[in-house]
Order: sequence, then C-alpha cells, then structure tokens
Amino acid sequence: SEVSVSWRPSVEFAGNVYRGEGILSATPQDVWECIKPVAGGLRTKWDQNVKDFEVIEAISDTVSICRTTTPSAFMRVISPREFVDVVLMKQCEDGTMLSAATNVEHPLCPPQPNFVRGFNYPCGCFCIPLPGEPHRTQLLSFFQTDLGGYLPQTVVDSFFPASITGFYSNLTKAVKALKA
Repeated sequence: SEVSVSWRPSVEFAGNVYRGEGILSATPQDVWECIKPVAGGLRTKWDQNVKDFEVIEAISDTVSICRTTTPSAFMRVISPREFVDVVLMKQCEDGTMLSAATNVEHPLCPPQPNFVRGFNYPCGCFCIPLPGEPHRTQLLSFFQTDLGGYLPQTVVDSFFPASITGFYSNLTKAVKALKA
C-alpha cells in the first residue's frame, strides 16, 4: 500500500509532528491486532523500531503506563531509546480502534542505564474502517517524539519520514503473515 508522510512544526516541543496515512488490505481488527500496545503483542515482532514493550501499571482496562525500548537506529547514529507513556486504547462506535499516548514519569520506571530517555508528545494510531470495504483499513498515525540526547535536528528530520514509511511497509507484511 502507499503511504503519505507529512510534517509540520510541533506546538508541543522544538521538533516536528509527523503524520502518516495509508490504506492497508486488511480488516481493522487484523491491523489493530498487529499494532495494539499490549505486553506480549505482535508489535515487537515486526516493528523494527520497537525492541521491547512492557506495561508498568494497568490503570484500567483501557489506560496503562507503558515502557517501550528501541534498538539503535540510522546506522547506529541513534542510540537505543526508552519511552515511558500513559497509553489509552479505545474503540469508537463507528468501529475505529485507536491508541493515544503521551510521555509521563512513573516511580516504577526511572531512567535505565544504556538507554537515552526519549519523550513522546501526544501521539496515536487510528485504525479506521472504510465504509463498504470491510477488508481494507485506513491507518492514520501521528508521531511527535523528542528522541532526547544530543542528536542534530537534521539527523532526526532525516530519520522520521523513512522510519514511518518502514512502519507501514512492515505492518503490511505483518498483517499478511497474520492472515496466512
């Protein structure tokens, strides 16, 4: 599937908010199964930017505090990162499934050695059903991430668009493998 990536300056921090949008040949439930932010979920298996995902504290059935770690990236220019977020998962009346997150500090998750603490500002993924097309899903994603550390903005600006495109490409493969 084709993916569109755009960005503009964030009002939250001194970086950009990135928007990815694509249509996947899969049901919203199958797409959601691949991206939902849960411990033991499929995302660590297919998303090259997610090394580990753990729930630090479950606040409710739909809200949790989570820690995500990433491997080094961009030919090791970007060191491994960790992110601690409050995450909301929701299903809307129209069938849209979404996760929304933003950074938070939590006493059970102080910064860990060998990781640079990054910060996700309000972000999310929306699996949107396409009317009349039950086996196709619009995936709309928003990322505004401060990677932390001392990365030049040019490195960050070069990394994110390609990373988002890779996210959609790898997700497409993961959904096909799920259905196989």
